[in-house]
Amino acid sequence: MMDVMVQWEESATTAEKSIARVCSVASPDTLEHPSRDVVTLYGVPTPESLALALATAVEARRAGNGASGVLRELHVSETTGASGDTRWRDHGTGELIRQDLTIPLTVLRETAGELLAEGGQAIRRLLAGLLMKDWPAGTRRALTYQLSTGTLGRSSDTLARQREADAANFDEYEAA
Repeated sequence: MMDVMVQWEESATTAEKSIARVCSVASPDTLEHPSRDVVTLYGVPTPESLALALATAVEARRAGNGASGVLRELHVSETTGASGDTRWRDHGTGELIRQDLTIPLTVLRETAGELLAEGGQAIRRLLAGLLMKDWPAGTRRALTYQLSTGTLGRSSDTLARQREADAANFDEYEAA
């Protein structure tokens, strides 16, 4: 289960034409303080752009194996995918380590499609809540959302595992 805060900045201007920014908030991974991702949507959001931003949060967690204490910041574009970096502190040396992270658009679209297929109605309700006209003036438009990632599995991951298994079987027969 992922805890995500989704906010909307309607007046934001970005030079890269990014549709969203996805950041993680580092915290000890406990029930009292679960780690949270913050998705900031730019421009006029759609269910598809929100799903792409949520897919970025899911894929960024997968790339970091869900480790706690990792800070991630990614910019999401409808043309190039997601790019940014991850940062964490090495427990042995105390050194801050930074690593670039890029998630291809094809992976994001596949995960976004799965999110829309499984929870499209909830994503649309979340978006409708952000776009409501009667938010108090000066209030940041932000809502929390719990995303179930247990059932999400990319078909490309399944295909890769199958190919690895076939290669291992092939090597066994080759040696015999």
